Amino acid sequence: MIEAIKAPHPMSRRFRGFLPVVVDVETGGFNPRTDALLEVAAVLITMDDEGWLKRGETISRHVAPFEGANLEKAALDFTGIDPWAEGREAVSEDEALREVFHPIRKAVKAHDCKRAVLVGHNATFDHNFVFAAAERADIKRNPFHPFSTFDTATLAGLVYGHTVLAEACKRAGIEFSNREAHSAAYDAEKTADLFCGMVNRWKALGGFPLPAADPGRVDEPATE
Repeated sequence: MIEAIKAPHPMSRRFRGFLPVVVDVETGGFNPRTDALLEVAAVLITMDDEGWLKRGETISRHVAPFEGANLEKAALDFTGIDPWAEGREAVSEDEALREVFHPIRKAVKAHDCKRAVLVGHNATFDHNFVFAAAERADIKRNPFHPFSTFDTATLAGLVYGHTVLAEACKRAGIEFSNREAHSAAYDAEKTADLFCGMVNRWKALGGFPLPAADPGRVDEPATE
């Protein structure tokens, strides 16, 4: 009999074969080489058969400052994070990133994509911290593209005329709590909702219809 050929996931035809994954980090400063990574969260994005994006699973970890890491008081005051709080359940950068990267790699494969592309609000900041931490942990299988990102601050400036996450969400009709903000998981989920909303809005306006799937080669008949 002829084996059926599985059609590639529609996501594989949308972003150059990349799977968008929303990332947010909370840190002890602005320098990814010297300042502590304190929280990391990733939100998987998926797509239905019609090409509409939606938010998927959230993976987040509290991170213990690496040895010798700098912690700026102003940054800690801004995020409200106490790195040494009892019950914080922080893990090392190595453990945190491996636990975040594993489901991302699985999602890349499940969506028939080549790799992940980081989506973030001011994405370069999150990208730099993730890559600096991965380098310190000597993680070779980083699922993210080494330099390409999707920046929702830029996209929101275009679509909604504002680059601040809270205000962009408000203009997009997405509920946003300033009290819950500056948690990596919360900010990543709101960023994911904003990203999906903007991409879906573009689709609804007629932008970027999905290209036809490549049927691929027909396998040789299988014998029983």
